[in-house]
Amino acid sequence: MQKNDIVKVVIEDVGVGGEGIGKVNGYTLFIKDAIIGDVVEAKVMKAKKNYGYARLMNILTPSEYRVEKPVCQVARKCGGCQIQEMKYDRQLEFKNQKVRGNLMRIGEVPEQLLDRIMEPIVGMDETEGLGGPYHYRNKAQFPIGIDKDGNIVTGFYAGRTHSIISNTNCALGVEINEQILKLILDFMKEYHISAYDEGKHQGLVRHVLIRYGFTTKEIMVCLVINGGGLPHGEVLAKRLAKIEGMTSVTLSINKEKTNVIMGNVIKPLWGQMYITDYIGNVKYQISPLSFFQVNPVQTEKLYKLALEYSGLNDVSCGNPSDKVVWDLYCGIGTISLFLAQKAGKVYGVEIVPQAIDDARNNAKINEIENAEFFVGKAEEVLPQYYEDYAKEHGGEMAHADVIVVDPPRKGCEETLLQTMVDMQPERIVYVSCDSATLARDVKFLRGNGYELERVRAVDQFPHTVHVETVVLLTKVHK
Repeated sequence: MQKNDIVKVVIEDVGVGGEGIGKVNGYTLFIKDAIIGDVVEAKVMKAKKNYGYARLMNILTPSEYRVEKPVCQVARKCGGCQIQEMKYDRQLEFKNQKVRGNLMRIGEVPEQLLDRIMEPIVGMDETEGLGGPYHYRNKAQFPIGIDKDGNIVTGFYAGRTHSIISNTNCALGVEINEQILKLILDFMKEYHISAYDEGKHQGLVRHVLIRYGFTTKEIMVCLVINGGGLPHGEVLAKRLAKIEGMTSVTLSINKEKTNVIMGNVIKPLWGQMYITDYIGNVKYQISPLSFFQVNPVQTEKLYKLALEYSGLNDVSCGNPSDKVVWDLYCGIGTISLFLAQKAGKVYGVEIVPQAIDDARNNAKINEIENAEFFVGKAEEVLPQYYEDYAKEHGGEMAHADVIVVDPPRKGCEETLLQTMVDMQPERIVYVSCDSATLARDVKFLRGNGYELERVRAVDQFPHTVHVETVVLLTKVHK
């Protein structure tokens, strides 16, 4: 196979990134935007010895799993949705198989065990009339730039680039986003406010962050700027304030030449510095820098699963008010406060100081007094706590009844996993946004006295390849 060859391919599988996989005379090709069952014409763009990458040119015979007309017209160009053209029930099957495959291949979990314990993926209800779930994101970050004609534009980056696909009406975001973005673009044009140029590190407005409270209907707008202030910012704030639900208008100062979106300094323009929203019956204050799950409908399902897996609702596991729980990578206390309603004591650990400030404040506004929070790396805080406890208690081991971890994509460091094992909790609940690192960590825990008891995927991000997973590991008593 050579670069620029035009080939006919039957798509037989889907890769972890949502790309279609097919073979031509035994040679494997990965083809973005093709789905299982498609017969396509593709152009080879990169040819390696045993496999290559090709660009979809024409769909010769569409798959039965292909959506006739995607809701978003720029879905193929945009890097936000990888599998919007796949019917939703097939998306769920793909994600479930992705989790299962990683647990078997990387985690070395026996297929027979997964057959017994893996529960059906938790899908999301469809948006009326759209043939799938849309408008579910409570947060979106829109880059601001200049198109080839010199016009200020916003939208999302094309896949694997920093080239902006102009689009103010993202099908995954809330509908009010479009009104807000058009208002900001009109303001910038009227007052000659410059857009940021990444290459030159010049221009003022870099990004627009919009958050929306699904329960409270409160709206936050934060402009990320390459400067100390926004000329005529009071005019923009006054215009935004007229939108129903507008609660917070702020500036994030980011003068660094970096791909990191948000700066660390937040300045008020109008209203509060935060919005509020609920997950279940727990209220949260959310600032521009807060980590808060982007899909509140599915997040409530995910956290209820975590609570269920913790055993704190199960009377057969003993009195929950006696239970000590550690919540590692706790963010603003989202899972911690859910668990604290049932547990005796919850300790939360998070590296971001502002997130811990938010967590403590969220405990206060919910009148939850049995949650305590520590600033620091979970990989350092828990081992240090374990070591100090033994010194202070004559060699007695620190104990936890339940440990919940919700790490970033890289998963947990082995030193942390070892400390968790040393603390001998009856249950470890692992919430993961990357089933590959989850599988790696499950392999360690299964090799050190724990067994996988329950597994369930939750579709937090419809139309993308990402999936959350929650698993329960229980201590093996010999």
